[in-house]
Amino acid sequence: MDTSEKILRQAFAEKQSAVEAQGHAVRALKAAGAAKPEIDAAIESLNGLKLEKASIERQLQAAIGGGDGSLNRETFRQAVVNTLERRLFYIPSFKIYRGVAGLYDYGPPGCAVKSNVLAFWRQHFVLEENMLEVDCPCVTPEVVLKASGHVDKFTDLMVKDEKTGTCYRADHLLKDFCNEKLQKDLSISPEKAAELRHVLAVLDDLSSEQLGAKIKEYGITAPDTKNPLSDPYPFNLMFQTSIGPSGLSPGYMRPETAQGIFVNFKDLYYYNGNKLPFAAAQIGQAFRNEISPRQGLLRVREFTLAEIEHFVDPENKSHPKFSEVANLEFLMFPREEQMSGHSAKRIPLGEAVSRGIVNNETLGYFIGRVYLFLTRLGIDKDRLRFRQHLANEMAHYAADCWDAEIECSYGWIECVGIADRSAYDLRAHSEKSGVALVAQEKFLEPREVEKLVINPVKKELGLAFKGNQRMVVEALEAMNEKEALEMKATLESKEESPFYVCTLGKNVTIKKNMVTISKEIKKEHQRVFTPSVIEPSFGIGRIIFCLFEHSFYTRPSKAGDEQLNVFRFPPLVAPIKCTVFPLVQQQQYEEVAKVISQSLTTAGISHKIDITGTSIGKRYARTDELGVPFAITVDSASSVTIRERDSKDQVRVNVGEAALVVKEVTDGRQTWADVWSTFPHHSAGSAEADE
Repeated sequence: MDTSEKILRQAFAEKQSAVEAQGHAVRALKAAGAAKPEIDAAIESLNGLKLEKASIERQLQAAIGGGDGSLNRETFRQAVVNTLERRLFYIPSFKIYRGVAGLYDYGPPGCAVKSNVLAFWRQHFVLEENMLEVDCPCVTPEVVLKASGHVDKFTDLMVKDEKTGTCYRADHLLKDFCNEKLQKDLSISPEKAAELRHVLAVLDDLSSEQLGAKIKEYGITAPDTKNPLSDPYPFNLMFQTSIGPSGLSPGYMRPETAQGIFVNFKDLYYYNGNKLPFAAAQIGQAFRNEISPRQGLLRVREFTLAEIEHFVDPENKSHPKFSEVANLEFLMFPREEQMSGHSAKRIPLGEAVSRGIVNNETLGYFIGRVYLFLTRLGIDKDRLRFRQHLANEMAHYAADCWDAEIECSYGWIECVGIADRSAYDLRAHSEKSGVALVAQEKFLEPREVEKLVINPVKKELGLAFKGNQRMVVEALEAMNEKEALEMKATLESKEESPFYVCTLGKNVTIKKNMVTISKEIKKEHQRVFTPSVIEPSFGIGRIIFCLFEHSFYTRPSKAGDEQLNVFRFPPLVAPIKCTVFPLVQQQQYEEVAKVISQSLTTAGISHKIDITGTSIGKRYARTDELGVPFAITVDSASSVTIRERDSKDQVRVNVGEAALVVKEVTDGRQTWADVWSTFPHHSAGSAEADE
């Protein structure tokens, strides 16, 4: 816990006790019939203590981020969501049937924003990095997801309302309880607050038994009914189906797009000329049967993922273009800073890699590219950080993992995961399918190499560990050289060795007859190896929701009698790039507007023409609320004005130049500052009064 919060909680508890003691004293004086001056003095002292308590309470609320700040965040979020739904950016699916939690429809402007984000993703990653794009089915056979571990492990712990049967995600209930206590119950002791913070820190590590014990200890009940809850039990988040009419071929709706790339590695490697490194990319729908969807677009049951699998030699994770991003400096949150209670801090990316904070150059390169992608979309760089996974969050096979987290009204939200997944995925599919998913490096001259050979004796391991044999074998084969040689020495001296199997979450005993570990000299003409994979995975819906919040603001109307909503989308992602308005309803102006509209269409610029008689100010306000960056107003037959949304500045250009000027800015070849310095400025007259 933050030191200042601890001191304030202690001071608040002491002041609360003092207020209660003084209250008792006042009541005792009154009961004893004490003199009025004596009672008045005691009451004055009580009021003074209450004022001091109120002062400490305000400081404590500020320290924990509760109180008005929390209310303001909710008010802001509601304003954004109301605007988004009213202007049809997105709405709940199947609305006329009261909707289904966790499913949303994108309306016309939302579709356009999403399309623009994905188009920029393709430009920024697929085209600029020469990636191989694939498109794989959403329906996936069970055997594929069995190999990847999803069938057995893709679960969340669930509890049920014992009377109504309503389901809740157990860790969310515990998390909400702890946050609610910390933010709103100022009377809890510093020790209790520290305990609740510790629970939040280790939440992902709690077993179903530990989670259930905490729910019972804190008296947590069903949020809607206050009924008692069942013990937590695992619930697989995948939507199950059957492939074909017989029902004999089970399958699932894919929970991620990555597996389609892994199973195609052999063909993609051949397509790439049998050369590493290379990257494959895929954009597509993924499905997760969330227990209790909430937080709008942030936690849904069907969503769009954009994923990259960059295959690289595990012995060489340098990147030829790392120097292009090495000088970027942004908020990073290494695990050491998290464990010591510090905040994220700005670190140059090159320094983070050279100091070993980021495991390797290729991982660092993609972190830098993700930063550039998000900030160019319009994400506020001061509300974007890269948080390293703690040891308890990482899979046993992962070398390093970072999340791009964006701050919004719900707090810090993971929007992109960038992980060095080692060779786990390709090895898992190789073993299950019997097809070698490997790469080769041919030597110019044969090499004599000393190789560590780990041979698990599957028969003995099967007898000892039964159904857990595969996990023990995988863990043995995944040992690094130091671990293997230490086990070899222990087995030779003691005949058995303790061995921690991450996938089982416990130590097992390995006996000498269960594994052979040796070093052998071999002559090799080529090196055959399983590539490592660096995986950036983008939650497109989450990025878009954060972009909506980061782009939203209000400003007063010209009359000052109302607040007008504005989305400050960069032209890159704006749903409509430009609007065309005849100033007044005249045939001459409307014909010019149609000519400009045709020019914009020819230039490939999305636009909207509005020839209604509504005042120009109201038309500007309507399009500002959609985030349209430019408005062309036709007020003569030979020239028009172009208005920029955020500054409301206008320039005058010839009719024939209007479409070209807008295209230059929306394509990023010029800025509005360039346009402002090139063309004559225009001041709105009374007829063109802005908002």
